[in-house]
This record gives sequence, structure tokens and C-alpha cells, in this order.
Amino acid sequence: MTTLLPDGEILDVPERVIVAPTSGIFEPAEPGPRTDDGEPVAAGQTIGVLHGPNSATPVTSPFAGFLIGMMATSGERLRVGEPIAWLRAT
Repeated sequence: MTTLLPDGEILDVPERVIVAPTSGIFEPAEPGPRTDDGEPVAAGQTIGVLHGPNSATPVTSPFAGFLIGMMATSGERLRVGEPIAWLRAT
């Protein structure tokens, strides 16, 4: 995937990180991506849920690609913007 940056520079890095949209305790989706390298992930696919004091926020992938690995574990407390999964975008 090639991205043209505002200053005209081309960014040609296929790896993407899915980050926490809010703070909470992470639980992977069931069924959801495993830690298998190369597992396909669709854009918009739910990969987990962040449980907060009065909410449950789904974590979805903004990218289509192949899973490289999960970076967050079940029960891990995350802040906004912390990495959850790593994938190679298609």
C-alpha cells in the first residue's frame, strides 16, 4: 500500500497497527483473529472489545490485510492509542 504524504513524500510501508479507540480492558473477539501469522483480517472486522466502567467498545480493523500478530492480551488494560494488533495491509 502506497501513501502520498502532504509534503509529496511517498510512504510505502505495508505494515499497519490497530490501536485502542478508547481506554479499557481488552478481550479478543470470539471467534476472532488468533495469533496465527498470515490469518486474513477484513476492513471493519471486529477483533476485540474494550470494556470500560459503563461501556463496551468494539475494536475494529480499519484495514484489510493479514495478521502478523496480536500485541494486546486478554485482560490487558489499554489506554487510547495503544497497539492491539499488527497486520500487513493489502
